[in-house]
Amino acid sequence: MAGMGPPPKDPGTRVRRNATVAMTSLPSEGRSGAPPRWPLTPDVVLTTRKKLAAAKVAGLEFDLADAEGTAKAGGLERKLDAAREKLAILDAQLRQQRKLESSLWKDLWALPQAVEWERLGWTRDVAQYVRHKVLAELGDLDAAKEARQWSDRLGLSPMAMLRLRWRVAADEVAEKRQERAAGTARGRIKAVG
Repeated sequence: MAGMGPPPKDPGTRVRRNATVAMTSLPSEGRSGAPPRWPLTPDVVLTTRKKLAAAKVAGLEFDLADAEGTAKAGGLERKLDAAREKLAILDAQLRQQRKLESSLWKDLWALPQAVEWERLGWTRDVAQYVRHKVLAELGDLDAAKEARQWSDRLGLSPMAMLRLRWRVAADEVAEKRQERAAGTARGRIKAVG
């Protein structure tokens, strides 16, 4: 990320330990509870394109009915087929977009970062990221660029978390469970050997 400078060092590796800024610990189990209500309106651009495509289909169907049996009918049928295809594609894109947005929205609000997003009131910011990320997955290159920038702002990568001074707290209970399981497995191996 240009212009942001190097990431801050971990407090344990700093030479001058008196000049550190505290890190915010995020719970390793993530945010609990239901995600907030989706704050954005449906995609205005795709919805408008779909309405215009539906109007074009209706107009072409009307024109074709009037031109039945004339030389113009063949050209109108081809235009109608193309318009129906465009309408079907837009309809499928809108349905897929809603489905993906809903799924990603739920997944993101279960992350440890979501605790801070909620505290800071970043609901609309997270929704903007979701919208751009989904559009990127549906093939929009400009949305992919925007989603990458939003992910940095929201702390969705290790480097971005470091810049925001966030870290996921160690889950000590899970670590103890893993240590016990590893010890038990070693004991079984020694007993067999």
